[in-house]
Amino acid sequence: MREQSEPIEELVKKLPPESQDEVRAFVNLLLIKRGQRSGRKLRQDWAGALKDYRNQYTSLELQKRH
Repeated sequence: MREQSEPIEELVKKLPPESQDEVRAFVNLLLIKRGQRSGRKLRQDWAGALKDYRNQYTSLELQKRH
């Protein structure tokens, strides 16, 4: 596995041209998806719904049950 400190531009340069095109298409898709999400407000109507269970379960226990 490569070290994450290497700039993405340098990694892409090491790819053949057809793979660079795939990376470009994927990045464009991510940018489009991110733009669509930014217009929505974050729903928080669920906040506090589990407060009655606060002392019964830890977050780790809930993760293991999922």
